[in-house]
Order: sequence, then C-alpha cells, then structure tokens
Amino acid sequence: MRVPLLRVENLHTYYGHVHALKGIDLEVEEGEIVTLIGANGAGKSTTLRTISGLVRPREGRIEFNGHVLNQMPAHKIVQLGICHVPEGRRIFTTLTVMENLMMGAYTLRDKGTIRENLRRVFDLFPRLAERKNQLGGTLSGGEQQMLTIGRALMSQPRLLLLDEPSLGLAPMLVRAIFETIREINARGTTILLVEQNARAALKIAHRAYVLETGRVVLAGPAQELMRDERVRKAYLGER
Repeated sequence: MRVPLLRVENLHTYYGHVHALKGIDLEVEEGEIVTLIGANGAGKSTTLRTISGLVRPREGRIEFNGHVLNQMPAHKIVQLGICHVPEGRRIFTTLTVMENLMMGAYTLRDKGTIRENLRRVFDLFPRLAERKNQLGGTLSGGEQQMLTIGRALMSQPRLLLLDEPSLGLAPMLVRAIFETIREINARGTTILLVEQNARAALKIAHRAYVLETGRVVLAGPAQELMRDERVRKAYLGER
C-alpha cells in the first residue's frame, strides 16, 4: 500500500476560543500538486500554518514521510523537508537578493549543495540573477514573489507549502507564477497550494480539496472539481 508523503487526520486548530479547523483530513502524494480552495476564512492558510508548525493543533495527527509533526518545532519541520511560503511576500527588504536567498539555505552545511541550489533558483528565476546585488525592498511585487519562492527552494524542500502566490500580481505575472509552480513540480518538488484564484489553481493541480468554515466539503481530482456545478458557481464565477 502506498503511503502518502503527507497525511493529515482529524485536524482541529484553534485561535483562542475560535475553532478554525474542524476535523480536516487530507493527503498529498509524492510528486503531486494539491490545491486547497475556498472563501476567505475557510481555514486554508490555517491548514498550512498548522502543518508547518507555526500553529499547534489541539487534536488530530500530521504525518510527513513517517514523522509525526504535531509537537515538532517549526525549524525541525523545515529540516525534515517542508518549506512554507507565507502569504504576503515576507522578504527581508534591507537585505540584498543574494542575502535573502542565503537565509533560505540556513539548514544546509555543504557549500557545494548550496551553490547547486542557487544555480537551480537562478535557472528558474533569471530575473533574480540579474538583481542579485539589489536590495529586496526595491524589487517589484512580482520579483519579490520570485524571491520568496526562490528562498524557500534554497532549502531543497520535498514539500513546498505555497500560500496565495498570485496575490496582488498583475494578470501577466499571475500566469508566469503558475507556470513556474508547474515547473518546480516537474523538477521533483511536491506542492500543497492555497490560492484564491481557484480556476488557475485547479488548472495546474492534480487533486483539490474545497474548504468551508474549517471543514473539507469536497475533494477529488482537480479536473473533476472544475466540472462540478457547486465549484463552478461558488469559486469559478459561473452561473
């Protein structure tokens, strides 16, 4: 029997007295792109934050590659191979592009591995190579998003958690970011994607989960969900 790379079972997460996740179950297989879609406040970002150790679940189980993550500190989860790219492009604005990227490699000790990872990031994002000595705060929104994703890839993650990568970007840049996500996956990184642009997310995902008020209400192959009337009306703007 195939064991998924990531398995989340009966996950309950609270913010104080607010019950944000109410029994989430999901799985991500090695090599997949899985997307979470839903309205604002549905629990999508909280799911990623709980998996990456930024928020502690009150109940349930998170298992990654045979390791139980529930009580593990966030930096240990990174060392296991999960990297979280949060919403909002949280780069270090007063550091250069190169310095930002090196911050992503802090778990690595081998200089050859770091050089190779940097080569791969610059291959994926040539714009970052052109601006490697520029301060992060002087980059455009699209370039900052490239830098955020590139910094995450410096740690060689097996699983990349992406939270709203297209937020605030012009349509042309949105297309480029989604093409890049597909390319990252094709190069061997498994991806769990949270994205408000449901149509774009479903187009590149293998499978999807629909969240409403902290619960999974629909799940299945992404192409099937794109044809589901409930999804089309609620998230794809069709009537």
